[in-house]
Amino acid sequence: MSPNTFTGNRALVIEEPLIFEQGEPQRSGVDLPQAPEIADRLGGLERQGAIGLPGLAEPECVRHYTRLSQKNFGIDTGFYPLGSCTMKHNPRLNEKAARLPGFAGVHPLQPASTVQGALEAISLLGRWLMDLTGMPAIAMSPAAGAHGELCGLMAIRAAHEDRGDARQIVLVPESAHGTNPATATLCGYQVVSIPANEKGRVDLAALKAKLDNKVAALMLTNPNTCGLFESEILEIAAAVKAAGAYFYCDGANFNAIVGRVKVADLGIDAMHINLHKTFSTPHGGGGPGAGPVVLSERLKAYAPVPFVRAGENGLELVEHCLGDGEKSFGRMKGFHGQFGVMIRSLAYILSMGGNGLWQASSDAVLNANYLLARLSAELTPSFPEGPCMHEALFDDRFLKDTGVTTLDFAKAMIDEGFHPMTMYFPLVVHGALLMEPTETESKQTLDQYVETLLSLARKAKAGGAADDFKAAPRMTPRRRLDETRAARSPVLRWKP
Repeated sequence: MSPNTFTGNRALVIEEPLIFEQGEPQRSGVDLPQAPEIADRLGGLERQGAIGLPGLAEPECVRHYTRLSQKNFGIDTGFYPLGSCTMKHNPRLNEKAARLPGFAGVHPLQPASTVQGALEAISLLGRWLMDLTGMPAIAMSPAAGAHGELCGLMAIRAAHEDRGDARQIVLVPESAHGTNPATATLCGYQVVSIPANEKGRVDLAALKAKLDNKVAALMLTNPNTCGLFESEILEIAAAVKAAGAYFYCDGANFNAIVGRVKVADLGIDAMHINLHKTFSTPHGGGGPGAGPVVLSERLKAYAPVPFVRAGENGLELVEHCLGDGEKSFGRMKGFHGQFGVMIRSLAYILSMGGNGLWQASSDAVLNANYLLARLSAELTPSFPEGPCMHEALFDDRFLKDTGVTTLDFAKAMIDEGFHPMTMYFPLVVHGALLMEPTETESKQTLDQYVETLLSLARKAKAGGAADDFKAAPRMTPRRRLDETRAARSPVLRWKP
């Protein structure tokens, strides 16, 4: 429903057309001299029509992009309770460090002798990550979480092949992140799913029944996507090892246990670390990210190149599968990893220190349990027994017979000024509402969020409000869209 205004604007919320729909071709924000007449070398491929660029004056261009920025929702404008995404505050100190000329201006093709500081930064971050996990080796080059998963599985595959053991199966619990089965498939493995038990954790008996000499690895997320710590993880690790397989841990939820638990003590062989989640790099929109992988003693020889080591003339990069890298499975990507993300993460770690990282994970878990306790008054927690970790999971039982769905509830949150939580994930819970407050939100922010959700839940339960929920959001520049159609038939190019 459009507002009853001549312009279509909602007060200072301006109805903003696409930039291609504005201006006139003959206008320009700059004056350019007339191009001289020269012979072209286009070989008959000259453009036949107008190029189609908008003609805007400078203030019109500035206003357009400023208005677009005001339609964005980000961590700088509000609370971002997306579960399994760790959308937390990114201190500007980290950004400043990454923009220092010596870091921002470095080039990956420079001789190692001219980038000793950059190599030292990569090495120092790696040492911190190995210390925090208790693992003896690390691959710094993977570009993101799923890329890190691929790195870990490729190391596992190389280890099996090195001993002449061609295994075909990777076990993936239902509560794992969705990239896990995709990564295993990409690496050439057959994926076998392991169910969850009534407590939202891996069914240990079902896992043991699937373990045999065909299983290459188990890929387990811990804490898992239900926001729960896998309490039988030591027994899981022992069973996997006894079957001759490797234990891969998805470290996307490391934010909940960093400084508290060393994954080496849990029997894990490989784990990627999302620097853009746990160690405070801006997250979303497809990047940037980084996914270093820590490796156990059993896998360290198979780590990818390049890696940093001390040489006779300072730090150097090992970039070939020779000598120390003889058993390496090869290279994951061009150059040495997402360097800018590494600097941001290193700045965060050095400013926090070990005690600060311990406190951050403690506060993340405390905040999630605060949400779980308070929201349970009206919402239905999926696994009410015992505490959760860094995220609280609810299902849609509280909406039964109201005519309101999880999607309707989430859309109503937008009108209240809150970005919706993660919906319908994990798939093991019907109508899931997964919330992660992180450690950076204050009690005041969480209380406002809680009271808003409680009021929406009471409104839905009171009855007669289904149409109202289904009409939400009302106050956004765009109303509810056909998201299924948008995903299946996206319009990727504007046409006049």
